[in-house]
Amino acid sequence: MTTRTALDTRTLLICAAIGVATGILGGIAGAVTLGVLAVVPYVYGLVLGVHVLPGIIAQEVLRRPLVALITHVVAALISSAFNPVWAMRFIGTALLFGAIQEGVAALTRYRSWGRWRFFVSAVIIGVIVAAVVGVVVDLARFALWVQVAYLVVSVLGPVAWTAVGVAVGNSLRRAGLAPAS
Repeated sequence: MTTRTALDTRTLLICAAIGVATGILGGIAGAVTLGVLAVVPYVYGLVLGVHVLPGIIAQEVLRRPLVALITHVVAALISSAFNPVWAMRFIGTALLFGAIQEGVAALTRYRSWGRWRFFVSAVIIGVIVAAVVGVVVDLARFALWVQVAYLVVSVLGPVAWTAVGVAVGNSLRRAGLAPAS
């Protein structure tokens, strides 16, 4: 009987494939960011929320330690090809989101893969996004309804994208992409 490590070649290739696909989406999100912030800043959480996908899909498919972080870094590198000026932002976001997703999984010692923990990480990410971007865009200068909408969408954006990521990851598992346990 052979034992599988968390970072065998198949695992890394799956992380890379997921990272490339989600990195393209991240690159598109990066391309529309300035327009969204200029015209409808209160929906930025929905745009930024797309960056939760790499880790969510990787964890749902592979259910192993470090796959969220690895996949996020690959996705950030791909996103950077679309907008090289934002490379450090993409990488910083990847490290932050990946670390949060890995941290929530680590709390259960990578043994509990219930959907609830994906959404816990999404809410944590949403709260951080709301706080950081709220300061950056000077949220206080907007009307109260914009502030409220911004806060709600900042938290719900990552939650909505997490639901998409769980569905995609679940479909990939059912299609046989997941390694045998």
